[in-house]
Amino acid sequence: MKVSIERSALLKAMSQAQSVVERRNTIPILANVLIEAEGSAISFRATDLDIEVVDRALATVDRNGATTVGAHTLHEIVRKLPDGSVVQLTDDGASGRLEVQAGRSNFSLATLPREDFPVMASSEYSCNFTAPAPMLRRLFDKSKFAISTEETRYYLNGVYLHAADSGSGQVLRCVATDGHRLARIDAPLPEGAAGMPGVIVPRKTVGELRKLLEDDDMIIAVSVSETKIRFATPEITLTSKVIDGTFPDYSRVIPTGNTKRLEVDATEFAKAVDRVSTVSSERSRAVKLALEDDRLILSVNAPDSGAAEEELAVAYSDERLEIGFNAKYLLEIASQVDRENAVFLFNSSGDPTLMREGNDESAVYVVMPMRV
Repeated sequence: MKVSIERSALLKAMSQAQSVVERRNTIPILANVLIEAEGSAISFRATDLDIEVVDRALATVDRNGATTVGAHTLHEIVRKLPDGSVVQLTDDGASGRLEVQAGRSNFSLATLPREDFPVMASSEYSCNFTAPAPMLRRLFDKSKFAISTEETRYYLNGVYLHAADSGSGQVLRCVATDGHRLARIDAPLPEGAAGMPGVIVPRKTVGELRKLLEDDDMIIAVSVSETKIRFATPEITLTSKVIDGTFPDYSRVIPTGNTKRLEVDATEFAKAVDRVSTVSSERSRAVKLALEDDRLILSVNAPDSGAAEEELAVAYSDERLEIGFNAKYLLEIASQVDRENAVFLFNSSGDPTLMREGNDESAVYVVMPMRV
């Protein structure tokens, strides 16, 4: 194999590939990236056996071929090469070395045979559709904060992506919950997605997917089967196993009878919660909300470190209510609001609270209260 490629194109491809590769590996080949050169293109394939990413870039290929080399080492080398340089990758197959050359810099890296590299078995995808990158970005970005980190409840360690019925017809929906808070985000159902199986997309995949969704003009091809999901752009294909488990019936958790309505400026609210929670003990971080007659008083009382209180002007006309929440959960939910106002719907101090962005019902959040 002999290839010349622009440093910027190589760095972009390698940064996507190396982020999938785990730092610690018991299987040496999994620390490597598979480089394949053919025609006028070069592809970089990396996997951790659960996720596989293939990144393609244009290159000058003098000799077709393939090899595998340490992903993190190659990425670090390319990162430190000067901007604008042309990188030459040469592998003669016999020496077991990949020569990397750019300007006056020369590196010789150990390789492993390409035959040892595991390629994820292709799946029969039962559902294929396309969706604009901004739509998918919104669905996953607004729900991922609620993914559970509790390994025992593995079926909550991801975002549940499925087609669902809403009041306005069928939607593509992402749901995540950790038992304390829940996010449910809807988007118009793309053509061809109606019969898709509901799948739980793992947390790591959601993080890797974010890199494919940066370009607002990009259209993403999505393929779903019972066991795998694939997201593809012309340059990058991300394939992932989905979590083998059943996502709980989240609709039972979303309250429908909450009538006490609070409307507040989302940015001001988040800043006030952040300020008063500064004094609270790290363990509980409880913030008390006291509501009456268009006034909201946020307070924290931590006997060992101090107390704090802040008043906000809000829209609230129901009976007096005092309710407590974990400050971190409140902040995370408030930071999801793109619109100016956040609307909270309460029932009582012991019941789950619902939050929406203004009158937009395509994003719904639920948070459980705390005793204060």
